[in-house]
Amino acid sequence: MKTLAHFILVIIGILFQAQVMAKDYMIYSVEHELPMTNDVQEIQKNYYVNLGEKQGIKNGTLLDVYRVVILNDPYDREKRYRHKMKVGQLEVIHHDSDTSIAVTKHFNDKERHPILEITAFMVGDKVNVSLN
Repeated sequence: MKTLAHFILVIIGILFQAQVMAKDYMIYSVEHELPMTNDVQEIQKNYYVNLGEKQGIKNGTLLDVYRVVILNDPYDREKRYRHKMKVGQLEVIHHDSDTSIAVTKHFNDKERHPILEITAFMVGDKVNVSLN
């Protein structure tokens, strides 16, 4: 009888356990100005991220930006490799409770960094608060 009660409690615990998983924070939108002349040196962009005041974000907070690239092994079709590489840093210029707007602090140059298809931050890039 005691064993059955323990078994039932274990089953209930498994069914109703709370899953604890870290949330992925990322760039979810990009907006940029639309210049009307050819005199513009660099187009300014705003990056919208799903990190905000609830996560400790303030104006001036630096965010490390990572791009995840997944590649298939050409010799073993069942293997996939996941590369998470730092591509640059954003600086928060506005924050709300759950979201922030950031601008480019720096994007990694080509020297000593992997070659990227798109050489700018893009929707889906992961972000973390910079600890440096």
